Amino acid sequence: MTTQKATYLPTSYSVILVVSSTHLINDLIQFLLPALYPVFKANYDLNYFQLGLLTLAQQITACILQPIMGLYGDLKPKPYTLAVSMAVVAVGIVMLATANSFALLLLAATVLGIGSALFHPEASRVCRMASGGKLGFAQSSFQVGGNAGTALGPLAAALFVLPLGHISTVWFGLFAVLAVMMLFWVARWFTNHQRMLKSVGTPPLALPQLPKKRLVFLFAIIGALLLSKFVYVETFKSYYTFFLIEKFGLSIQAAQTTLFIFLGAVAVGTFVGGPVGDRIGRKKVIWVSIVGALPFAILLPHVNLTGAIALSIIVGLILSSAFSAIVVYAQELMPQKVGMVSGFVFGFAFGIGALGAAALGAVADQFGMQQVFSYLPVLLALGFLTALLPDID
Repeated sequence: MTTQKATYLPTSYSVILVVSSTHLINDLIQFLLPALYPVFKANYDLNYFQLGLLTLAQQITACILQPIMGLYGDLKPKPYTLAVSMAVVAVGIVMLATANSFALLLLAATVLGIGSALFHPEASRVCRMASGGKLGFAQSSFQVGGNAGTALGPLAAALFVLPLGHISTVWFGLFAVLAVMMLFWVARWFTNHQRMLKSVGTPPLALPQLPKKRLVFLFAIIGALLLSKFVYVETFKSYYTFFLIEKFGLSIQAAQTTLFIFLGAVAVGTFVGGPVGDRIGRKKVIWVSIVGALPFAILLPHVNLTGAIALSIIVGLILSSAFSAIVVYAQELMPQKVGMVSGFVFGFAFGIGALGAAALGAVADQFGMQQVFSYLPVLLALGFLTALLPDID
């Protein structure tokens, strides 16, 4: 498959850094919700299925809205969409802090999800614009901000929110306000960037030399790969603390710290995956990432605490390297619809991860969390479907 090369201005590292930093803030705030699940379970007598519904409410909005918002951005770019998205997140975190029932927690989770849905496709597009052609590097830099925020979520909960009570999450709204101000600066850069592109002249991109049926098939494969990765990771995010408490008798704070270690490994692996994909090809990174994590994931539920922590680091490092490669691979299949494709990838990943977490929460209510984690690695076998993807680098 061949496509006409896009025109890129020089790499804008400052824009990539700012967008990555706001991604950190967004995902830190988003992950305060699952980080507080042990508190909500105790205070409101919730079961695992109800906790899964909170994840679903937060993520299903992203699944539905992100492709729509991405396509809208392709057709009618709006520079200030990113700032608006973080304003919505600020409202969501205030609602979470003041919620005193399961219904209000569900509503707060939905608002947080809407803010995230507005943020991700547009932020991914801006990082691609600022990449200067270093697509994997830009996407990884963007993703590592989000992963770092996700990793800091349980740590913030353990050190700050748990001792002070869940109403203290309202203070994280200040970070969202800071992100709004940062993204106003990005919006001005966006406007100037588009003006400069018009001044140098940019020929329209040629469509990929693939028929629609072939594209549908390839995106179905990408969807299966996202399912394998994100149901596994979302289950870890939502329930790993419960697995550690159930199997090893850890305190909530100790379990949250252990989750932080896993998510920190995810952040490191995410950053590595993009630049490596720029060098050796994205398909190879996807292969190694998902299939390479499988044997370690199989061992993890059956070892002692030290072994579980060590294996979680290995799994996090290997598995996380795939996402940036998958995003850029999908964008290269339809380079004329970057926003829509980014929205599909992020939305589907979040949505399928949330659905999987909710379903596995119901399974855990019946059979126990240890059983869920014993069978969870089967998902990673879907990584062998990578063989059906063509080389497009």
